[in-house]
Order: sequence, then C-alpha cells, then structure tokens
Amino acid sequence: MLDSRRPLNGPAPAVPAEGRAAPGRLARLAGLCGPAFVVSVAYIDPGAFATDMAGGAQYGTMLLWVMALANVPAMFVQALSAKLGIATGRNLPELCRDHLPRRVSLPLWVQAELVAAATDLAEFIGGAIALNLLFGVPLLPAAAVTAVVSSLLLMLAPRGRRRFEATVAAMLGVVLAGFAYQVLPSGSLAGVAGGFVPRLAGTDSLLPAAGIIGAAVMPHVVYLHSALTQHQGADGDRREAVRASRMDIAVALGTAGLVNMAMLTVAAATFGGGDPGGLQAVHAGLGQVLGPGAAVAFALALLASGLASSSVGTYAGQVITAGFLRRRVPLLARRLVTIIPAMAVLAAGVDPTRALVLSQVALSFGIPFALVPLVAFTGSRKLMGDLVNRRLTTVAGVVVAGVICAVNGFLLVEVFTG
Repeated sequence: MLDSRRPLNGPAPAVPAEGRAAPGRLARLAGLCGPAFVVSVAYIDPGAFATDMAGGAQYGTMLLWVMALANVPAMFVQALSAKLGIATGRNLPELCRDHLPRRVSLPLWVQAELVAAATDLAEFIGGAIALNLLFGVPLLPAAAVTAVVSSLLLMLAPRGRRRFEATVAAMLGVVLAGFAYQVLPSGSLAGVAGGFVPRLAGTDSLLPAAGIIGAAVMPHVVYLHSALTQHQGADGDRREAVRASRMDIAVALGTAGLVNMAMLTVAAATFGGGDPGGLQAVHAGLGQVLGPGAAVAFALALLASGLASSSVGTYAGQVITAGFLRRRVPLLARRLVTIIPAMAVLAAGVDPTRALVLSQVALSFGIPFALVPLVAFTGSRKLMGDLVNRRLTTVAGVVVAGVICAVNGFLLVEVFTG
C-alpha cells in the first residue's frame, strides 16, 4: 500500500532524529579506525626485512624481548601524534610552520624532506628486489615498476582515503600471511618463549638490539599520522576519537610487531648461527631449507611491503611539503624526484641490501626533529585544550624522546666509526 503522506514524485519525508537508530559505540569507534594501519606499514618496510632477518640469523630468538619492548614507545609516540591531529585540527608540519620561528621551521622542513626521500629510497629498492626475485626483472626497471604501481595506490588518497587505508591494511595482511606460512614449516615457534627473557650475548648483540629500539620511531609517519587524524572529532566527541585512535594503534602496530617477530623467528630457525647475506641470499636460503613455497611467500611479502611503504612514504612527503610551505607538489613530479636516488644507487651497482640499511641510518637523523616538537605541542594547553598531556605523559614523552635519540646517536657513532 502506498503511504499517503509521501509525495509520488518527491523524496521521502525526513525521519526525526529520535526515530533513527543511533549507531552503536563500537560502530562509531570502528569508523574512526584506519590511520594507524597506514602508519604501521613503516614498521615492516624492506629495511625491517633486512635488519630482522640478519638479527634472527645471528642471534636466534634472543632479541624477541627487545622487539616487544620497542613496540611500547612506538605506540606511545603514534598515540601522541594522532591526538595532536584530533585536538588541534592541524598536523605537525602545519603547527611547526605556524608556531615556530621561520629560521627554525625552514630547517625542519629540509630535514623532513630528506627523511621522506630516504624512506622512498628503501621502499623502491625493496620493491625492486622483490620483482627481481619473483619474475627476474632487472633491478632498474623493477624500481620503475614499483614507482608506477605505488603511485596508482597513492591516487586513492586523500579523496579515497578509506580505500587507501583498506588497501594498505590488505597489504599488511599479505606480509603477515607470508610470514605465517613460513613460520609453520620452519618450526620456529619452538624457541619463542625463551626469546622473551631479557638477556644479551655480550657487546656484539648490543648493536642490533639498539637498532631495533632505534627503529621504534619512524619520523615520516609521525608527521603523517597527525594529518590522517586531523579531521576526526571535528563534528563529534574528540575524546571518543582519541579512544578510537588508541584502539587503532594497538591493533595495527601490534600486528606489525607480530610480523617483525615472525621475520626474526623464521631467520633464527632457517639460518641460525650464520649471516645469510642480502635479501636475495635470504630468498635462496628459504627456498633450499623450507621449499620453493616459502621463498615465493617471502618475495610476495617483500613486494607488498615495498609497494605499500613507498606509497605511505610519498604521502608523508606530500603532507610535509603542504604543511611546512603551504605548497602542494603534483604527485607525478614528487614521484619522479624521489625515484632518482634509488635509480642512482642501483645504477651505481651498490649492494641493495646495504643501501636499505644505510637508509635506516638516515632516518635516525630525523627522529629528534619530529619528537621534540610533538612532545612540546601536545603539552601545550593553549593548543590541545582539554586533551593536553597530563604531566606524567609529558615526562614520559621527554624520556622516550631522550632514550630513542640517545640510542640512535649510539648507532650513528657505531656506523661511522666502527
């Protein structure tokens, strides 16, 4: 029967607000989740593949406790970044531009761009290695293919941000599935429990342990996370948005942590007691010990990591430029510029795995320049309002920033002197 109250050629009458079913709290929280999955990709980038596999091969599962411990400051810093965006409606680069002297903000912009470029270097090389392993594509054209495909992924953001977040989360799932597949035949779960007992094997194991802690903060995604959340809570409960971001971070970075642990345990079970060499040697070794399926799973995981993390790195670069300079660089132009260092490194015949490790060293330089403003801004009541850090949170932020900066300083000294 037709409803006589509804015009035949007009829209249905509006349903009063009180007559509509309000979305459940969990549904609202779920709707605010997603940014942390974009951020989490930085923690399982190709550089992580190189360092985790080397650490597991040399020291077995002994460093698992360091990985678990390092996840805590990672979550803490990303929670501060997400809260900054929610509370202020601005991202970290914008706040640096607006609240710091120009003589300070311009050098901050330069180093942030260099950090983003170092990130892209690692991701392009990682994707190129994966395509070479899977299909035999030479490294130079493989890097170009990685750039094209990751650019197509990036076109989903920010207009299709939900699709971008879902795509990146799916790639995170591919990496997790790839290593889950390797964990089962390797029997690497046997010695996992002992790896969570804090201990080190003398001073030799101190360097990889420091590397794991130093990698707990990836500076480019500190800038990016505040941009991904800066429109959340604008038309609703900001505290609820902060709670949602914490749940998002716990799940996403927890998953990334599991992936890193899986890398280390697979390497421990497969190459225990010896250095497997570069990623190509790791791929060959997995094929010999665990079978061709494990080698393919490793290469697919590396490809997914390279594509996703290169997209995220370039997205972070766009946020950095727009925030510090109020300028938007066309995606194609930025992609062409950022691929040049990777192509130059590969053309020069530099060992690609060594280049991945050095790119992580470059990222270490950018950590204090992201952390110090982040802690300062989130501790400002004028900026944050009722979401300002509690005194204990600010103290914890200062301690985390100090420890990570000190660890990375140690790493830099070791790299350049020993």
